[in-house]
Amino acid sequence: MDSTAGDPTDDRLAALPNLPASVLAERLDSVAADLAARAADDEFSGVVLVTEGDLPLLEKAYGVASRRWNTPVTTDMRFDVASITKLFTSVAVLQQVAAGTLRLDSSIHDYVDLEGTTISRDVTLRHLLTHTSGIADDADEEDGESYEALWAERPNYSVTETADFLPQFAHKPPRAEPGADCRYCNVGYVLAGLALERATGRAYRDVVRTDVFEKAGMTSSGFFDMREAAPNVAEGWDPVREGASDDEPHADGPDEDAPAGPIIGWRQNIYSYPPIGSPDGGAHSTAADLVRFVDALRGGELLPKKWTTEFLSPQVLHHADEDAGAGETAELAYGFGLEFEVTPAGELRSFYKDGINAGASAIVRYYPATNLTVAVLSNSEDGAWDPITAIDDAITLPE
Repeated sequence: MDSTAGDPTDDRLAALPNLPASVLAERLDSVAADLAARAADDEFSGVVLVTEGDLPLLEKAYGVASRRWNTPVTTDMRFDVASITKLFTSVAVLQQVAAGTLRLDSSIHDYVDLEGTTISRDVTLRHLLTHTSGIADDADEEDGESYEALWAERPNYSVTETADFLPQFAHKPPRAEPGADCRYCNVGYVLAGLALERATGRAYRDVVRTDVFEKAGMTSSGFFDMREAAPNVAEGWDPVREGASDDEPHADGPDEDAPAGPIIGWRQNIYSYPPIGSPDGGAHSTAADLVRFVDALRGGELLPKKWTTEFLSPQVLHHADEDAGAGETAELAYGFGLEFEVTPAGELRSFYKDGINAGASAIVRYYPATNLTVAVLSNSEDGAWDPITAIDDAITLPE
């Protein structure tokens, strides 16, 4: 199948530098060397993959998958991809919309029993998938609330099914009217997952396994319970730094402007969130499988053409930067899970989805102007961000 079938981005691509292959290769070699040095200092553990079409330009593994057993990371290792899971949820929901079993602009109350909750009947699936529902999140990440703090009084192992999340948010006062603004909301995807279960009569994870992972050829992806011995799965560990508080052992300390203290230990994330993934996060995947997912999306293998176009198009503005320079991100727009970087000239720089949790960080990004796809996976909360910044610079900075 044509790898660009149904892709609506081709007519407004950002003018990224047309780097000679030798220059890009040299830059990526430099990134790889820097990551090796960081890994030697225990500052990075994970996998990076850069592809041009089917051609890998950079594929490396660094660090250890288990701090307890010192198991090395391999390029085919499976990582918790945190909120990248939302892409899988959204695709599965839109598959049901295309089939006529769900409607984007119908009330979520039509699919989920929310009687007696604070969830407005005006909230639709479209609102939930585009972060415009106005409902209160269980932990408002944009306001700095800690997701880990949710489990201080409620055992994380008691939340394993989609409906188990409802008590954490369904009775909180709404933050805004539906459609009034765009604010990231994890639990919107929990509600979307419940609607998916109602439409299909199947458990959320089963739907994603068969309708997304299998169709996309993501043979190494799945939902793996922390309490079970799933093979080739990286454990989540965050550094404990000197001077950090007991509540935030891997933070930089009370003075945010001060450099991070030296690493004095490691803490596993087994009590930081539920033991198995849900519609808003926690699936496991490899770097290669994430690239396959993007390819399958763009190739029209997961959704009909109409919904492929919708999925690969911005839906709502999240924020704008009036001071952005040429080629930089002037607008960040949200789609049905994806985030879109738009330049001051109105050109699409990239689309991506990232995820972060205790002991997990990940991003998959596609640059349509150069047909480059990047996946970075790490088994620490801060691990993915410096590598993706370095790779982005290597791809986008002029000679």
